[in-house]
Amino acid sequence: MKIIDGKKIADQILDGLKNEIDRKNLQPCLAAVLVGDDPASHLYLRKKEGAAQKVGIEIRKHSLPAQTSEKEVLDLINSLNQDDRIDGILVQLPLPSQLTADKIIQAIEPVKDVDGFVKESRFESPFILAIWQALVATGQKLNNKKIIALVNSDIFGRALKLYLKGLKVDYLLGFENKFLTDLKEADVLISALGRPALIKGEMIKEGTILIDGGISRVDNKVVGDVDRKDIQGKAGWLTPAPGGLGPLTVAFLLKNVILASQLNL
Repeated sequence: MKIIDGKKIADQILDGLKNEIDRKNLQPCLAAVLVGDDPASHLYLRKKEGAAQKVGIEIRKHSLPAQTSEKEVLDLINSLNQDDRIDGILVQLPLPSQLTADKIIQAIEPVKDVDGFVKESRFESPFILAIWQALVATGQKLNNKKIIALVNSDIFGRALKLYLKGLKVDYLLGFENKFLTDLKEADVLISALGRPALIKGEMIKEGTILIDGGISRVDNKVVGDVDRKDIQGKAGWLTPAPGGLGPLTVAFLLKNVILASQLNL
């Protein structure tokens, strides 16, 4: 089984972004909104801050208490939309239960939606770009391969299928035993469910390319949807978790911030 080293590829992308910022004398700025004290959210945002600092992107972090009202968050988003110094806006998910995530995210101006979530966003989803980059890194021809994606969101599934248009892509919502027949036929399996060690060796065929986009924390460790030990002798390729799609997603997020900064010149 071959490992797709997302961190190595991401570091190359970040080096290119730093050079671009220096060469063009850019001053990109990302506003990050964090509500509550979810440990995983704080960890992910710190990783984004570290990568941003490495390339020269300023991050303005807005940390709000867990009990913050929806109106207060929307007011903050509105003020960030109006701030010419802010190039991109990131709302760290998940949000506390009293907040409607979609309503808050859709309030972001499309030209500042660097996460690619807004319906008329000017940017591709960094997560989908990370998936594509991981597939490219295998060097395999994908035209005739059957690609199955396990996703939690119909919106995300449609967006992924649209981005991979021209390829044989189907997406399935959640996971049910009846999906096992489809999984066995998949040449490429993308899983973004957040269900630790769900994908076992018996579920896939020999040589499957596994793109593990599910992130969970178990016993204070980050794990993916794929049971790495169980698929070891059967999968052809694997993006590990951590170290696979995570670093790539951060790199493409920051690339979008730089694109936004140039659109806003």
